[in-house]
Amino acid sequence: MRTHYPRTPHLPWSPGAASDDVRARDLDGLRGREVVVTEKLDGENTTLYTDGLHARSPDSAHHPSRAWVKALQGRIGPAIPPGRRVCGENLFARHSLAYDALDSWFYGFSVWDGDRCLDWDATTGFLRRLGVPVPPVLWRGTFDERALRALRVDTARQEGWVVRTTEGFAREEFGRRVAKWVRPDHVRTSTHWMHAAVVENGLGPAAALWAVRSGAAPDAAALVAALGLPAQDTRDADAAADAAARLDVLGRTGDTRLAGVLAALLHGAHRAPLAARLAGPLGMATARRVADLAGLHAGLHLPYPDRDRRAGLGRLSLAADLGVLHAVAAAVAPDDAAREQAEWSALHADEAGLLAEEPFAPLRDGLRDALGGLGRAAADRCWTEARAAYAAGRLGSAEEAVAATWRYRSGDFPRLIHLVGPAGSGKSTFAAGLDGVGTRVCLDDLRAARGSRADQRANQEVLRDGLRRLDSALTARATVVWDATSLTSHQRSLVHAVARRRDALVTHVVPLVGEDELARRNAVRDHPVPGAVLAAQTRRFDPPYPGHAHRTWYLGAGGTVEDTDGTLGAATHGQEA
Repeated sequence: MRTHYPRTPHLPWSPGAASDDVRARDLDGLRGREVVVTEKLDGENTTLYTDGLHARSPDSAHHPSRAWVKALQGRIGPAIPPGRRVCGENLFARHSLAYDALDSWFYGFSVWDGDRCLDWDATTGFLRRLGVPVPPVLWRGTFDERALRALRVDTARQEGWVVRTTEGFAREEFGRRVAKWVRPDHVRTSTHWMHAAVVENGLGPAAALWAVRSGAAPDAAALVAALGLPAQDTRDADAAADAAARLDVLGRTGDTRLAGVLAALLHGAHRAPLAARLAGPLGMATARRVADLAGLHAGLHLPYPDRDRRAGLGRLSLAADLGVLHAVAAAVAPDDAAREQAEWSALHADEAGLLAEEPFAPLRDGLRDALGGLGRAAADRCWTEARAAYAAGRLGSAEEAVAATWRYRSGDFPRLIHLVGPAGSGKSTFAAGLDGVGTRVCLDDLRAARGSRADQRANQEVLRDGLRRLDSALTARATVVWDATSLTSHQRSLVHAVARRRDALVTHVVPLVGEDELARRNAVRDHPVPGAVLAAQTRRFDPPYPGHAHRTWYLGAGGTVEDTDGTLGAATHGQEA
């Protein structure tokens, strides 16, 4: 069924309202509610379905400016469920405003399930999985008319803005839940755009990333330019294209598809600096997934005893999407033998039920329902213990997981916050802001107590002293911060052995900060390390993968948690120890 998009009423103070426009009679549908304000883009209102599209009118005819969005619908249509529709702005053709740096020629602003508009967060999540950006968000909060009247846009470059409630609403409520402010004389061309020659709006660098998210063939040169990487990183363009084709067979879309394509393109890069470098253009969550795929894929090229393969794949599934990982491994395989190993491994993963995009989703949903009243740490502990047991094949349902994790529901267990990263990456500063920490074991402080924090000659004795202090504090069921670089898995394993012995909840705190920023911070520290030492630490840094601890908190350059693993609740990046 085709449905035209409703006319959006003008706010009472909108200067662009014409005599025949719809005006909001009152603002009662907005008052007292959380709202989001997005930029109003100057394009053609367009609705996409699983099997087609139309402009505002369902009987809209063909126009050259609609050719590109028809191709987009062909790519993403299969991922739009029947009965659902995506409404947005087709910006391919220039109307009254000229755009020169769009993320895409189509921006989505609402998703409808029948006659109900989804809430804003569900809308943005669904659109991102399709590979469709949303208009820039200008303001969000509880409706405040004074704040909205004070909003200013550049009317030479922006047509106006739209306000809507963040919660969903029925179609009949549209006129009370959505309104717009439009610049005066917003139509500033003498000829209607449909009767003039089509002039394309310009795309910005990020458009290459959104194209891959939406299922387009990857343009390696445009991708590395969007990421700010050297041009020679296009050397694996064929592998990126191969990975994209394999991911399409698996039905991966959005950031998941982008991560796989980029991991194939950049598969030879060192993980830690790669994640830090990509965090800016991609966000931490996608950046570190690209880096993890780049670090893990080569293991699938090696022979592995079939009797142990199920357990090995279960462990890998905690660290990465196995479907994407196998696609990357097959795409970048150096020879036929390595590719055959990757494809054989994929068969085993599929048989074990681990090749799906979210193999743990039913388990997570079941535990969320059953353990909703627990504190965050207790819920996370139950989740990660259940997830590991499920991956290992020791349990097979949420009901079994609830029964198996009863001992952790009280939250009566010690907790270890394990800081991991080079000097100057912000570990200690972050830990200082944590609540509820009882003990801090800092190896630099222990060296200082022996005479000099820079003296590395007694490292073994200092480490033994630190591990004894850690064991004593965990035995007393305290929350402990382990403050050391812990750059390698071997260094971390010594700390983990103590934590396992005392049955502690282990949280890795992993700052992913670029080398230039590390050097800048080191230069102004109270106790800077020599430049050669910092460079050596950066080269040696091998960040832990998801699943190596119960939880992992990833810090960005700003020193805050930007991504997590091992949390049961909705993605709230809290700092509860």
